[in-house]
Amino acid sequence: MPADADPSYEVATIKPNNPDNKNLGLELHGGHLGIENMTIDSMLNLAYAVHPKQIIDSPAWFTSAHYDIEGVLDTDGQPNLKQIQGIMQKLLADRFQLKFHRETRELSVYAITVTKGGPKLTKSQGDPKALGVENDRVRAGQDTMTVTNLSMAEFALILQFYTERPVVDQTGLAGKWDFKWTWTSDESRLPPDATNAAPGLFTAIQEQLGLKLEAKRAPADVFVVDHVERPSSN
Repeated sequence: MPADADPSYEVATIKPNNPDNKNLGLELHGGHLGIENMTIDSMLNLAYAVHPKQIIDSPAWFTSAHYDIEGVLDTDGQPNLKQIQGIMQKLLADRFQLKFHRETRELSVYAITVTKGGPKLTKSQGDPKALGVENDRVRAGQDTMTVTNLSMAEFALILQFYTERPVVDQTGLAGKWDFKWTWTSDESRLPPDATNAAPGLFTAIQEQLGLKLEAKRAPADVFVVDHVERPSSN
């Protein structure tokens, strides 16, 4: 899809998820964008890169009602992440009547800082105005993340998918960066003979990237829900 395109759903069907269906995620195929088994909290997490603990004044069904969405896009081609976020933002506003405002409040967060030894990152040679690229590979309980042309603020947003608190950038590192790192996300899936397994997320980020996550209270953006409704009929 052209990078300057502003796609939307041409038509979308929203249905409550079957509780027996445990699949979760997005699927792109032939001009369709499917969203499976997501709560509104999950949709906001993706659409606005906001951690669930940054969502304020939301109704209880935000975390309990799961939805499946299947729709046809109005623009040819495969959307990038930024375009997918725009599609979801429009859907939430149109079909869920979502209205919100942002504030800054002090929250319990993880702050990314630089270790005393300095960062183990490579300054990106890519276009500083281009979108960053982040690829993940999960194998036998270990995650490998390869990042190209990403800012530390963007990296903080990605880390929020893996932590129980919002993540804020306090590294002071400007510009875009390239790096790769591996951590153990599920010890139960490691092979019985695994002797060189990667450490957990917190240790891996420190040893491999020269960064660390510190638990603290700090000012963070919050997403205050002013109005929302259960989805309109299809």
